[in-house]
Amino acid sequence: MPRSRVACLAAIALSTIMCTAHAQSSKPTEIKIGISTFLSGPPSVFGVPSKIAADMYIEELNAAGGIGGAKIVPTYIDEGVGTDKFLTEYRRVVQEENAKVMIAANSSGNCNALAPVAEDLKVVDLMWDCGAQKILEERRYRYTVRPQSNTIQDFTGAVVYLLRHHPNFKTVAVVNQDYAQGREAWDVFLTVLKTLKPDVKVVAELFPRFGATDYSTEISRLQALRPDVVFSAAWGGDLDTFVRQASQRGLMKNSQFVLPLAESSLERVGALLPDGVIVGARGDHYFLNPEFQNDPKLKAFILKYRQKMGAYPIYPVFHMIQALDATKAAYEKAMKANGGKWPTSDQVADALHKFTFQSMASTVTIREDGQGLEDELYGVTRKVKGYPFPIIDKIEIYPGAMINNPVGKPAMEWLKTVKPEMLHDSRIKTFPSFEQ
Repeated sequence: MPRSRVACLAAIALSTIMCTAHAQSSKPTEIKIGISTFLSGPPSVFGVPSKIAADMYIEELNAAGGIGGAKIVPTYIDEGVGTDKFLTEYRRVVQEENAKVMIAANSSGNCNALAPVAEDLKVVDLMWDCGAQKILEERRYRYTVRPQSNTIQDFTGAVVYLLRHHPNFKTVAVVNQDYAQGREAWDVFLTVLKTLKPDVKVVAELFPRFGATDYSTEISRLQALRPDVVFSAAWGGDLDTFVRQASQRGLMKNSQFVLPLAESSLERVGALLPDGVIVGARGDHYFLNPEFQNDPKLKAFILKYRQKMGAYPIYPVFHMIQALDATKAAYEKAMKANGGKWPTSDQVADALHKFTFQSMASTVTIREDGQGLEDELYGVTRKVKGYPFPIIDKIEIYPGAMINNPVGKPAMEWLKTVKPEMLHDSRIKTFPSFEQ
């Protein structure tokens, strides 16, 4: 081969290498992010507000420079189409639309299905709202993390509040949605309850199908049994329907109800919820959180959201924002570690582990196993002047580390070792009743 041709080919190869290297290190003008949530069906009372909040927040982030100068371009997937179609669409958004990050999913059932898929695709996935803790306990993932609380802290917190304020009950029943999160929530609640109060008696375990519209069978059973405590980890439209039907038939007057996910339903069900129902917020996400009520960023967001939606933001809205904040902070962390160069997906995935970030006043930690830790807020419903729906009163906030199993310790084993001293932990924050 002539020397001139060899030199030419060498120059082309060198140019190609240099261009490729430059392309790998240069910052893109935009970053595509896939976001899944329920845009149809009963859970859309979670999903639609969360999508609108994502659009609002992405607009703000882009106006401030996006992520490292790259504008966020979202693509939405409706989880209401069923798991098979959801996974097909998930793959399409990653493989055909070249999404670099997936914020998915809303449902624990979908999170269970997608985690291995995200690993195969090597796409960063932030499970933005699903709670089932076993997803990240039974297998370690590199690309999949949860930037918020899980079932262990959510329902351990419920037991702590219940026993601190109503320690003398004898019987308990459950009405939970029949799917991954519903079954796991009851396992967690009952295990820690039996550990701290071994004499409690379970009188009914009721698991209506996900998306049920008629709870007359369950309500009739509970009216006949009259349990001291009724626990339900239902959420979204299912919880709204159950509360309406239970209230209309007088069930909520006979038992102490514990509804760990009811913060999201307060505005929708309104006066149907009597005073004194124990409710949680899957973290410390509450527009009247006494710790952050006067935080300028939080106040500004609540005002903007109310102007857009005519309602107050609910906890899934905050979870969506947390996922976006975690994404931005992880890219910034990875870029810093990468000498300012745009990071690879592997580098972003690694940055999301053993990671603490700030989001809408709350500080959130993602452990090395991918589980998120955040403070947990509990209280009881109370009707007050100024709000046409019950607010959360007699608030207590529990640190996430107090009510979560340590890394490497199987959750259900750990729950069997908790001590009554947990109920009086000095880290618990208590707040006075709401002042009218």
